[in-house]
Parts: sequence; structure tokens; C-alpha cells
Amino acid sequence: MSDTQTAVRAAEPAEAVTAPVVDVVVPVYNEEVDLGPCVRRLHAFLTLNFPFTARITIADNASTDSTLEVARHLADQLDGVRVVHLDRKGRGRALREVWQSSDAEIVAYMDVDLSTDLNALLPLVAPLVSGHSDVAIGTRLASSSRVVRGPKREIISRCYNLILRASLQAKFSDAQCGFKAMRGDVAKLVLPLVEDGEWFFDTELLVLAERIGLRIHEVPVDWIDDPDSRVDIVDTARKDLQGVWRVGRALTTGRLPINELRAAIGREPLVEGVPLGMVGQLVRFGIVGVTSTLAYLLLYVVLQGVMGAQAANFLALLVTAIGNTAANRAFTFGVRGGNQAVAHHFQGLIIFGVGLALTSGSLYTLHHWAPDAAVHLELLVLVIANLVATLLRFVGLRWVFRNAGKHPTPQVVG
Repeated sequence: MSDTQTAVRAAEPAEAVTAPVVDVVVPVYNEEVDLGPCVRRLHAFLTLNFPFTARITIADNASTDSTLEVARHLADQLDGVRVVHLDRKGRGRALREVWQSSDAEIVAYMDVDLSTDLNALLPLVAPLVSGHSDVAIGTRLASSSRVVRGPKREIISRCYNLILRASLQAKFSDAQCGFKAMRGDVAKLVLPLVEDGEWFFDTELLVLAERIGLRIHEVPVDWIDDPDSRVDIVDTARKDLQGVWRVGRALTTGRLPINELRAAIGREPLVEGVPLGMVGQLVRFGIVGVTSTLAYLLLYVVLQGVMGAQAANFLALLVTAIGNTAANRAFTFGVRGGNQAVAHHFQGLIIFGVGLALTSGSLYTLHHWAPDAAVHLELLVLVIANLVATLLRFVGLRWVFRNAGKHPTPQVVG
């Protein structure tokens, strides 16, 4: 049985109500004082200044005061306002429940204190309505944003975003600004994978969105800190760091079906005939290739005087081929975890065999025509042979990892 109970108040019969373009969710917990002024101000703005049809959904997170009664009273009085009550606390949990069940084209949310200037709402949702972007976030850290808040919160916010950039390679600028929107169809695809039900929800959602290739639009906002904020900064920071560790580990081990979600989105290649992601793969493959080639040449020079050219070539190529396959598996093609790892390395060794045949054949030919060839001439021949082998290796590895990283149907986290 779901822990969500929905109470909807509408002035018109249910059959006359059509789905709004935008569903603005206001998650609340024990906000009996601020809820009324907030919703009335937001309702007036949407009615007078917003060009799209909109609905306000008050998501009550198991409040213990009279917040739910105030919310129901507002729904009775104002058209286009509804109430969703959850028996469990958690802002992220409330957003996931409401966004997943919403019939709106765009789902959004903002904090009950309305710290963000409402004039940013249209720039937030317009790129989503047009189809240009998939996710939109307000950012307090852009140079053109105007923010009023204490130095403590400013430092914490910037340090947190630096942690996200360093640990999860996040490129979005402001994870925790309470002003976000998302296309409804995309939300239903991604939200089942978002595990956190509290404050880390925003960060986890954005990291997943970024990793699967969604376009994230950022809107500089005017923002005034609410001095009456009841967020426990220390506890929230601790849980956020735990969330960073959990998501980072899931990405590293391949537990998250990133490749499958990318395929579900179905973005077309920008250049006809160039498969999606191939340009980035070529760059990463080149980095791995240069590194492994230098390691190969170093090993060859060290071993050549001990065991001869052919044996040195075989051992140096074998060692670097194993490392090359592992590096390309994780770095170039984004395959994590142990799934099919043995098969991938076996197929990588087959590709190694092709490279060995090219390099050994080149050395044999060189020594046949110039038995006393110097080491530097051997290295030149091996570099040329390796260039050809590298091209064949890239084509071969794309085939090896063509279906890698795919998972069964994503599991919904309850």
C-alpha cells in the first residue's frame, strides 16, 4: 500500500479539468504560518503573469502541525491548487511521488519561503516547453545572479559544489537551489533510479541526468536567504557526503544502467554516419593509446637487450594490451563492474593477437632485409605498425563493447 494519500480540491467537475502545462510543487513540513502567504502569492503570479496553464501542488511531508489543514483550505479557495499528503517525511520523497504521478508536461518545484524571485520561473520552464532542454535549474552561483545570504551558507554551498565537481565530475553549478523543473516524460524515466528521499535528492537527480546525456539549462536567479530556515546544516552535510559516496560507487561499479537510459532517450548523432559518442570515444581512446604506446616502447627497450627483439615485442605488447583493454573498458567506453569482464579481456587478447601479428611481421620483414638494423630503426617500424594496429584496435573494441553496460529493465526504488 502506498504511503501517499491525495486530496484534490477543484472548482469544476473532474471531467472538465485538463492537464496543465506546468505542475509547480511546493514541498512543506510544518509550515502552517508561511504556507498561506506563499501559495497565495504564487497563485496570483501564475494567474496574472504566467503564459502557460499551471497547477500548484502542495506536497505535505507528514507535518505534525496544522499544515495539512491550511493546505486543504487553500485548495478549497483557489482554483488550480491541490494537496498531496505523504505519511513519511522527506522533501525528495515528496517530489518523487508527485512528479512521477503528475500528468503535466513540465514538473517543477520551489521552496515554500519563495527565496527565489518568481520572475525566473518563465526562463526556467520555457526551454523545457520548447523541447530544447530536459532539465532546468536555478543557480545562485552564476556571475549574474543576485544573492543575499550569510558568508557561512555561501562558503558551504561553494565547497559542496566543488566536492561534486571533484568526486562526481559534475558540471552543473548549483545542486541545492530550491528552484528546478523537468520534462514530465523524462522525470518518469529517471526518477525510479533516484534513491535519496531527502535533501540529496536534487544532487542525485542532476548527476544521473548529466551522466545519461540530458541537457541541463541553468537560470541565474535573484535569491534572498530565509533567516528562519530549519535545515540542520551539519546533519544535511553528513548525509550529502554519504550520498556522494553511494552514487560515486554505483557509477564506478556499473550498478546504474546509464547506457540503457541513454539509449532510451534516443538522441541522434550530430554528424550523419558518426555513431553517438564516437567523437568522445576517439579522444579518450587516443589518450589511452598514447599512454600504452609509451609504456610498450619503454618495456621493449628494457627487454630487447635481455631476450631479443621478438620475445621483447611479445611480452611488452601482452602486458600493455591487458592494461589497454582494462583502461579502454572503463575510461573510453564507460563500462564498470565485473559483468562480462572475462569475456571482454578474452576478446581484447584476440585483438592483441592481431597487433602482435602486425608488429612481429614488421620486425621479421625488417630483419630479413636489414639483419643488423639498429634499435632506433626497430622502434620506427614498430611505431608505424602500432599506428595501424591502433586503428584496428579501436574498431575491434567498439565491437567488443557494443552492448556493454546494458542492464535489465531499471528497478524502481521503493
